Amino acid sequence: MIWMKWLPWRLILRRVARSHGFLDPIALLARLHRFAQPSEVGEPVELLRAGVVFHARGLINSRVIQHNLDWVWPYWIERQFDPRNAAFIPRAFSLTHVNLTHRNWTAIGYPDCQELPIVDPRGLLTPFHDGWSLDGWLLANDGRCLLPSQAADVRQQQEMGQGVRVTTETRLDNLAMHSSAAVHLESDTLVCKLTLQAQVDTDAWIVLALRPQNPEGVSFIHEVSLSKGRNIWTVDGSQTIEFSAAAERHHVSDYRNGDVHIHLMDRDDQDAGACDVGMITAAALFPVKAGEQRQITASIPLASGTQCPVSIDAWEEVRKQHCQLRCPEPDYQFLYDAAVTSLVLHSPDDVYPGPYTYKRFWFRDAAFIIHALLCTGLTARAERALARFPERQTARGYFRSQEGEWDSNGEVLWILQRFCELTDQAPPPGLHRPIQRGARWIMRKRIAGDSTTPHAGLLPAGFSAEHLGPNDYYYWDDFWGIAGLRAAASLCSDFNEENSASFTRAADDFMATVACSLEACERRLGRPAMPASPCRRLDAGAIGSLVAGYPLQLCAPDDPRLLDCVEFLLSHCFVDDAFFQDMIHSGLNAYLTLHVAQVLLRAGDPRYLKLMDAVAKLASPTGQWPEAIHPRTGGGCMGDGHHVWASAEWLMMIRNCFVREEGERLILCAGIPPRWLNHNQPITFGPAPTTFGTVSITITPEPGKPLQVDWQSDWHTTAPIVEVRFPGFTATTVAPQIESRREPEINPGRQSVKLTRNDV
Repeated sequence: MIWMKWLPWRLILRRVARSHGFLDPIALLARLHRFAQPSEVGEPVELLRAGVVFHARGLINSRVIQHNLDWVWPYWIERQFDPRNAAFIPRAFSLTHVNLTHRNWTAIGYPDCQELPIVDPRGLLTPFHDGWSLDGWLLANDGRCLLPSQAADVRQQQEMGQGVRVTTETRLDNLAMHSSAAVHLESDTLVCKLTLQAQVDTDAWIVLALRPQNPEGVSFIHEVSLSKGRNIWTVDGSQTIEFSAAAERHHVSDYRNGDVHIHLMDRDDQDAGACDVGMITAAALFPVKAGEQRQITASIPLASGTQCPVSIDAWEEVRKQHCQLRCPEPDYQFLYDAAVTSLVLHSPDDVYPGPYTYKRFWFRDAAFIIHALLCTGLTARAERALARFPERQTARGYFRSQEGEWDSNGEVLWILQRFCELTDQAPPPGLHRPIQRGARWIMRKRIAGDSTTPHAGLLPAGFSAEHLGPNDYYYWDDFWGIAGLRAAASLCSDFNEENSASFTRAADDFMATVACSLEACERRLGRPAMPASPCRRLDAGAIGSLVAGYPLQLCAPDDPRLLDCVEFLLSHCFVDDAFFQDMIHSGLNAYLTLHVAQVLLRAGDPRYLKLMDAVAKLASPTGQWPEAIHPRTGGGCMGDGHHVWASAEWLMMIRNCFVREEGERLILCAGIPPRWLNHNQPITFGPAPTTFGTVSITITPEPGKPLQVDWQSDWHTTAPIVEVRFPGFTATTVAPQIESRREPEINPGRQSVKLTRNDV
């Protein structure tokens, strides 16, 4: 209503706050804003909303968990609230209790479906987004109870032979529990299944436990009922869980009577329960004879075929499409396959950077994830996600996922150009107008003003990539803006030469402005390293400026500004060979470590491999990385526990080790670990899309013989110059031949070189 604008809300808010003894909120916000550069948007509303939801949960956790430590809680709580554990965090004046030490989980699901159940490091299954969970316990008649979240002897892995399955094996003395979680397509319905298999040395019970909790903390359940056949739970009147056998015993407890775990030995049975607090717990018990095995499966319907039209052969179809790696190092092979699986699960239409905390859309994450999809040969998935970009463009040309982030237009235009290059397609007519409007938005958005100010000609201060710090004039935004203008110029060259020339001039002018700004920074800092912004000292935020080298290639591989920036980061911001982002994330970052490794690889610096190995070691047993990793516990400390951007960067790192574009040249084998040759096994990669065409590479090591590298190609037009740069061997350049798929009789498609060791 218009009349609301007339009221002096700030004055009213001040007076109300002061009358109740609170700080003046207006004055406090004004002081907070002084720590950042003036900007249009203080912080994206979407992130504020997510933060409020996150800490609202944390506030509930603080009211529930610490007063009920005799309950069985998820793995992270059992560790974080244990004073003897390295993950322990004192609570004292903390208003909210949140997972800061073991933010790890693994998504399971089915291709092209939105539902993404998650499994925590001890097998706790959360079938629905931000919902309740199922756990499996073993209760021996002699009183021993195997609780996975409290167990020390645990082994978890991800199996990808047929679909995706997370298995968790837990032991206590001679009690053993094997749980398995997967999503299946049954009669046109997606069903999440948790299978519990027990092996015991004494009479015992398999306990299927319904938990009002998940990897973020409390998740309410108000009522549960058991069917007359004692084989189906109905939760809160709508969701169902079906058991493969009727429960022989069944117990329910509410908040005031404590966790159902306390009542497992009770004689009385309950078939239903309700709790006004929302902390109902239930347990269905199934007997196991001493020395025998028994298996129980719980099935939870997720979506019907009308909601999720999929193929019964969906996983097989996906595996036929993507670029395959075959290498002799099991960890690298597993992480590559797990990363492909991760990207498939998180690209049902839009692409998501995570199954839980980050199951939402950002252009920034989408650009990196879609790039990995394209470079892995999963083109249809990338194209489907790109098709949704124009609907998110405003009338003024801004590609908006979060307000106040000025990198998005550059990211959209760059990934559209990469799509066209890698697929050898022109932009479809429906994208012509969005491309031109997006480029003009970048041109208009640049700051005008006196050239003596350090940020003149740059993009405005913004929140940008939130891991860089408070609002500022980030070079990250500027480099993306330049890349976006160059991409628009290239994309427009076929349908609007005038705009193409205009965008090229704008990109050149923008690049010259940034170069002048960086020269001023060099004079101020006394070294060429690029800070995060013209207003900053060198700090961890400088990681964002590396985007000029990877993935944008706006500067040469040996650019002093780029390499000195890397040297600063390696010297001041690395812990155990992994990048430690001390702003916001306060953890080790797999994907940002790989950004540094990509710059080193491009420069021919062998230290890239040490960083790759560090990232491989940081992966969870299921082959995932949380967004940021606690340097002591090794668990996630920020963001989603299954971070898809990190998976995308692992794929791109492997891809660029085998094949990458550098101007008009194609570089092969420049980053393959020399230790792989010690196994004397063929190493293969492909078919890998590139801007020149598709390439499949085979490396055949034989003791005492030159190293043979073969590649099978299908070039878009003529072959590029190919350089084979295997570490430790003399590089070889292969000049282009007259090859064209349009003239197959002169396109043999196969080439081979033999490399000799470089003893220098």
